[in-house]
Amino acid sequence: MHGNRDFLLGPTFAQACGMTLLADPTVLAFDAQRWLLSHGDALCLDDTDYQQFRAQVRNPAWCRDFLAKPLAERQAIARAIREQSEARKTSGAVDADVDPAAALQWLEAAQADTLIHGHTHHPADHVLVTGTGRSHRRLVLSDWDAQASPPRLEVLQLRIGQAPARITLASGL
Repeated sequence: MHGNRDFLLGPTFAQACGMTLLADPTVLAFDAQRWLLSHGDALCLDDTDYQQFRAQVRNPAWCRDFLAKPLAERQAIARAIREQSEARKTSGAVDADVDPAAALQWLEAAQADTLIHGHTHHPADHVLVTGTGRSHRRLVLSDWDAQASPPRLEVLQLRIGQAPARITLASGL
């Protein structure tokens, strides 16, 4: 599933790596439940600057034009965007979280009980309740940073008949 920085990966790359690209969102049917998987960024509706950026860089014409640029130019643009993002973080700007109403709409439309996503990088287990009192879960995964102290290498493991388990992988990957 595409995220913030890998949205330009296409089917040729996926095939070469033996992966399957998932649509965002995707329903996973597992253990008699429907789980809604998402990167999460499309649900951060209050982050209007990011939503404008996301709409721009996910536009097929923009992608085609960007990929037509020389590699060095693309790398310079990516570096500048990353620096802007880091500067925004260090300036104390607060990132918008997932909009609960939008998350509930997605869950209801998908007939799923649990939304699993990242993007916000604030690992937590949230309860979302509809107007009719029906409860849903929103499981937020951490980002991955093997150089962080302690390393952030969290995965969510689903097992038949068991609650989801958060597992932190060894840093020696």
